[in-house]
Amino acid sequence: MAAPCPLPPPDPQFVLRGTQSPVHALHFCEGRQAQGHPLLFSGSQSGLVHIWSLQMRRALTTLDGHGGQCVTWLQTLPQGHQLLSQGRDLKLCLWDLAEGRNAVVDSVPLESVGFCRSSILVQGQPRWMLAVPGKGSNEVQILEMPSKTSVCTLKPEADAKLGMPMCLRLWQADCSPRPLLLAGYEDGSVALWDVSEQKVCSRIACHEEPGL
Repeated sequence: MAAPCPLPPPDPQFVLRGTQSPVHALHFCEGRQAQGHPLLFSGSQSGLVHIWSLQMRRALTTLDGHGGQCVTWLQTLPQGHQLLSQGRDLKLCLWDLAEGRNAVVDSVPLESVGFCRSSILVQGQPRWMLAVPGKGSNEVQILEMPSKTSVCTLKPEADAKLGMPMCLRLWQADCSPRPLLLAGYEDGSVALWDVSEQKVCSRIACHEEPGL
């Protein structure tokens, strides 16, 4: 019996145009920043961040804070009207978008030119935790924000040979207050880190190629 043919992809409801360069990062927002109307943030190769109204289907404003370098990651913070943007200019920007503002109010220098996107874990207002690719090729730096205090540097054992971190996800289990980090590495494996103990709890080989 022949396998059923896969269904074709659905037609788009609408198309947003106007970034003028390839899009490398997307982030939906339906929280306080959106004021009841869903927004879409897009980061482009030209270094611009567009804020789109999905109700009016057009760009509301454009943010320019990465000196023409590609924007690779976008994330809104739940406390207030704040946006994080990560760029290939080795800078992570914190934007204030309240009451029509579009100013960079703080930034974190990055030390890795790789493609790994950062991750956050909100621990209660106004504190939050930030994971970024570290200075060493296989390191992940954990910072407490907004003070930028270094919590720790997570580095695999020398004989592990995992390669560079390619993707990061900070999270916290419902049954434990201890922060955890899932990190996908260049060798295709995923490691679960206990941030407090700075050790790998488990690791599994998932892919033959680097995971993103």
